[in-house]
Amino acid sequence: MLTIILLVISLSFTAYLVQILALRKKLKESHSSDFNPPVSIIKPLKGLDDNLFDNLESFCKQDYPVYEVILSLQDHNDPAYRVAEKIRKKYPDIVRIVVDNSSRALNPKVKNMLSAYRESKYEYFLISDSNVYVDKDYLRKTVSAMDENTGLVTNLIVGVRGKSIGALLENLQLNSFILLSVCFLDKFLKMPCSIGKSMLMRKRDFEEIGGLNAVSNVLAEDYIIGKLIHEHGKKVVLSNYLIKNVNEYWSIRRFLNRHTRWAKIRWKIAGFKYFVEPINNPLFLAALVPVLEGFTRLSIAFFFIACLYKILIDVYVARLVNFKIGFSSLLIPIKDLLIGFLWVVPLFSSRLMWRDNIYKIGKDTVLFEQRNSWSIKNIFVKFKEAFIS
Repeated sequence: MLTIILLVISLSFTAYLVQILALRKKLKESHSSDFNPPVSIIKPLKGLDDNLFDNLESFCKQDYPVYEVILSLQDHNDPAYRVAEKIRKKYPDIVRIVVDNSSRALNPKVKNMLSAYRESKYEYFLISDSNVYVDKDYLRKTVSAMDENTGLVTNLIVGVRGKSIGALLENLQLNSFILLSVCFLDKFLKMPCSIGKSMLMRKRDFEEIGGLNAVSNVLAEDYIIGKLIHEHGKKVVLSNYLIKNVNEYWSIRRFLNRHTRWAKIRWKIAGFKYFVEPINNPLFLAALVPVLEGFTRLSIAFFFIACLYKILIDVYVARLVNFKIGFSSLLIPIKDLLIGFLWVVPLFSSRLMWRDNIYKIGKDTVLFEQRNSWSIKNIFVKFKEAFIS
């Protein structure tokens, strides 16, 4: 058994190096075009994301001829609404606010965007999350990757500005496993990878696949959109232009919840291919060696050497994308072990809480709303209705 584990660990580190090669190849790509059509940028908002004002403002400072920014919310009482109003007053010629809660879509993000999409003016539109910060050339560089054969352009993301343990863990995961996996799937397996942080499309192509209504009741709307665009005969292009996902103050619980949800998404999309995923986590596999060997000195030394090697590799990846990793690199072994344990969760649970809603996830991340009828609060309400009213 130990020999098999050691062989798998060797394979795991080799696979990791191949993914780094994919990242290097992706970063060397270039797109150039004088094509600058008007673009509608749709930004769904809910709650106060880290650095929210600056994130939104970065989209209002684009070096681009004609574009609009639509900030969409479901409630005027949402704390993000005040920030949106400040942005609108500062950039009245660019920014509009749309507030609507009439849709019955189960996906909260899609529900948020439906009215904004209908009110957008231009044929080309871009969906981007509120926790994204971009430089002034973002829109121009992203649009340059679009052509007649392309139906969707998405971007690489890098997590930045972590100030709490949870945020540091999140950024380390984004800038290693997520970044490398996306590049590997794109460069070597030619699998379309659409990332919801930034998706540029044409309305013509989007409407032909069913528009937002086609993904209103799925969790992984970005993946499904990319899949449908690809099946429709259009390319999904992963631009190497890096956008910043700002994660400053996260709790460890939030980090665990996020990656439990993402693990459930991958399980429902990949099916039995999901069982190959641990090969992407060499440290978790290396932790099995001391467990199997009874925590001998040699086995513990082996694990620490594996930790050091993995840290050095991730530091190198961070340098490739200009991520200042610093002392947060010491958290890499902890992060990898946590992710390894979370990998098991989807095999036993398909329920999750997202944006204050409880769902059960089906195949291809189709959502089914769940009602927790036996919560303490609901039991009290039922008792009151039965005996008091």
